[in-house]
Amino acid sequence: MGGLLYLIAVILIILWALGFFVYSAGMLIHILLVIAVVAILLRLIRG
Repeated sequence: MGGLLYLIAVILIILWALGFFVYSAGMLIHILLVIAVVAILLRLIRG
């Protein structure tokens, strides 16, 4: 489960970076970034 959480966080960071540089979708991009950071922090705290 932890590996899956980490994979999702990495995918969200990649999507955020692509969206930030390629297309400005406003609030959605920042929400993706926050979700990715929270997922990484949960992974670090738990494991």
